[in-house]
Amino acid sequence: MNNPETFFGGAPEAFASAPGRVNLLGEHTDYNDGYMLPVATPQRTEIALARSHDDQHHLYSGTLDGNVTFAAQGGSAPQGFGSYIEGCIRLVEATGVTVPPLRVFVTTTLPVGSGLSSSAALEVAMLRAMRNLLGFSLDDVKLAQIAQRAEIEFARVNCGIMDQMAASLCDERSMLFIDARTLEHHLVPLPEGAELIVVDSGVPRTLAASKYNERRAECEEASRKLGVKALRDVTDPAAVESLPEPLRRRARHVVLEDLRVLEAAKGVSAERFGELMNASHESLRADYEVSIPELDQLVAALRAAPGVLGARLTGAGFGGATVALCRAGQARQAAETALSTYNKAGRRGRILIPVPTQGKENNEPV
Repeated sequence: MNNPETFFGGAPEAFASAPGRVNLLGEHTDYNDGYMLPVATPQRTEIALARSHDDQHHLYSGTLDGNVTFAAQGGSAPQGFGSYIEGCIRLVEATGVTVPPLRVFVTTTLPVGSGLSSSAALEVAMLRAMRNLLGFSLDDVKLAQIAQRAEIEFARVNCGIMDQMAASLCDERSMLFIDARTLEHHLVPLPEGAELIVVDSGVPRTLAASKYNERRAECEEASRKLGVKALRDVTDPAAVESLPEPLRRRARHVVLEDLRVLEAAKGVSAERFGELMNASHESLRADYEVSIPELDQLVAALRAAPGVLGARLTGAGFGGATVALCRAGQARQAAETALSTYNKAGRRGRILIPVPTQGKENNEPV
């Protein structure tokens, strides 16, 4: 069912969309009250809405070709894309807004499972569409906070705030500096003379959820041993050296990653930004131990490509995507060169940004 009007029996009443995000620096810092620099993806999730003619919420995902129906009063959606949408509905209702039974049509160009935060895009797009339909007041930061709660409480993913803040506030040409503790945020221009490459490794993030929870617990334990509320309160990397392993390495990554974000947010050259990205990946690989051989090999292939200034994994790790900073005008050729090297071993990596040209949507090995 690719036609929304077929689903709605006419024209929908409201539309909204939200982008995914690529995190350039500040990985695994959000749940440590730290700092991040994400940027929006050109790929987006779109929501069309209309009031339902019965007492049920009816959801349809054009990407998954799947339907979900649950009672507007007292019903619940099964785990899956419907649980994110249900969370948005129930949390808006909890603010005192009356939400009528809805018909919800979802489409996305975001690749699910590649670490570009398709879930946050879905939540933010849904909340924006409800805001457009029902006319309630909800600023973009509050919207991000409700989206985060929807993911934690209904999709059962204990996430930080970065993804939802990025989906709600980012654009494609500016990085969004975020302070996870205060939610202070402001836009920072991408380094002059540079553009981004994002390449999916083709490896699903099968361990990301369990290892995410493990790393989060390790950081909390490190904070307790250091006597601070969160690792963001440690500003001297030497302070973590007294910790036992692996807490020392986990904390060192977070402290140094925060310092990298703070430096980059002040404005640095493209060359220096690339160096910070390289250092971030090495820290994620050696200290935080969330990389895998495929990600390391893809990062190495990107770094070796002409015009690339720096590269790292992006997202939780254990699969998913990599991001690189490249000299302007060279991104597509550099991405294709790196992918050609990476895919020689029979892997199924694919270019996500720059968005593939018509006829190469599947990014077959080049």
